[in-house]
Amino acid sequence: MAAQLDYHTMREIFTRFREAEPEPKGELHHVNAFTLVVAVALSAQATDAGVNKATAELFKIADTPEKMLALGEEGLIAHIKTIGLYRNKAKNVMKLSRILAEEYGGEVPNSRAALQSLPGVGRKTANVVLNMWWRYPAQAVDTHIFRVGNRTGICPGKDVNAVERAIEDNVPVDFQLHAHHWLILHGRYHCKARKPMCATCLIRDLCQFEEKTL
Repeated sequence: MAAQLDYHTMREIFTRFREAEPEPKGELHHVNAFTLVVAVALSAQATDAGVNKATAELFKIADTPEKMLALGEEGLIAHIKTIGLYRNKAKNVMKLSRILAEEYGGEVPNSRAALQSLPGVGRKTANVVLNMWWRYPAQAVDTHIFRVGNRTGICPGKDVNAVERAIEDNVPVDFQLHAHHWLILHGRYHCKARKPMCATCLIRDLCQFEEKTL
């Protein structure tokens, strides 16, 4: 685990990220807060591309909790059976749809605790929804961010909660809204797990990764 980078280095890193991608976007397709919750819940142990393919037709006919309930569990499964763990995910989507319909008037709540109370919605999913839909600077730490944070020294931590706190505590506030998207994209396309592309990395000179590739 690399040591936490200092403030000035952090500012320079995120300034470069922002110059390269001023408005980074999440890659899960959605049309409203409900479809975002469903897409993120489906994305656990699956790729965003795979989820987008499965939900392309689904969200045309079931973009509210009520419509999802009308579709039914087997109808949902017909759309998402290409996604890993689809049966368990389908059960959770139906359960959370019923809760949203019956307890929240069909609306998605915008508190982390309320979101996490929904079946299949953990802290990471809640943070993605808070960030992408309500533009709250919540930090959704996935495997990419965990890897990048610990390799580079941007947000080191022994677990995802520690990495989340490191982002909140050390990333300058004017970069907080997009911080997790910049880090995810950097990990997904540059600082890859097996073959990091250090030679073309934006922050090569500032990174603490000792095993930089040529």
